[in-house]
Amino acid sequence: MNIDLTTVLGAVITLAVAIVSAIIIPLLKKKLGDEKYAEIERWVKVAVQAAEQLFVGSGRGPEKLEYVLKFLESKGFTLDAESLRNMIEATVWGLTNGTEPSEDIVKKEA
Repeated sequence: MNIDLTTVLGAVITLAVAIVSAIIIPLLKKKLGDEKYAEIERWVKVAVQAAEQLFVGSGRGPEKLEYVLKFLESKGFTLDAESLRNMIEATVWGLTNGTEPSEDIVKKEA
């Protein structure tokens, strides 16, 4: 009985590629996505806190929002405006209420 090792090796390589494509790559994308989200969230919090210190007084919301959006843009974050606004609003809510909004709620909004 003569077994062609090329065929067996090809099958093993195909199986390995299938496993990497189906399991490992999605896990890496999810992990990188979560890390990127955490980084954006951290910078949003920094920008919101800075805006709250720079623009004191009521009725200055538009100035604060513009400052935060420009700050995030300078850091290279290019999420759509609505997602960024939702993250900003959740951060402001957390600051004014003395709590952190639920991460699940923030992620659904973003």
